[in-house]
Amino acid sequence: MIEAKKKSESEHKHIVGILVEDQPGVLTKLSGLFARRGFNIDTIIVGKTAIPLVSHIVISLYGGDRTLEQLEKQLNKLVDVVKIIDLNPERSVVREHCLVKVASSAKMREDLVNISKLHKANALDLGKDSMVIEIVGKPEKIDNFLSLMKKYGIKEVSRTGINAMQRASNGK
Repeated sequence: MIEAKKKSESEHKHIVGILVEDQPGVLTKLSGLFARRGFNIDTIIVGKTAIPLVSHIVISLYGGDRTLEQLEKQLNKLVDVVKIIDLNPERSVVREHCLVKVASSAKMREDLVNISKLHKANALDLGKDSMVIEIVGKPEKIDNFLSLMKKYGIKEVSRTGINAMQRASNGK
């Protein structure tokens, strides 16, 4: 069994948004920088933006405040980086998308649907012996939901990773 490395008291989660030129190899350069500097990526997502030829990468990682400063300095050296945004969860909207396949007999199905509704999750697919449920929310909400689903028997989980955007109330 693989165990996660314990986080030190001074480490906490950082979420960084990086606008980059939409070019082949950009993600490889970024991941190479992370590996060389010893930064461990917790989650990463990449998507298009409203700006043509610019992609948005959202990375979450654990580290101290100095880790974030070092990361920003290193990222600013890369030619393909357009902008770096500190997506502090206190000043940002943070969400994650999760699909979970849960064992479900005919007896359990009603319970699972009710629990899903309570957590604003949706049953997307019903099979003979399992169902697929979708939930969107803060990572903690998803963690809690998955904990509840364990007693039913989780067959499969797919999480997108953290997506974040600065709040409109930040004036930006």
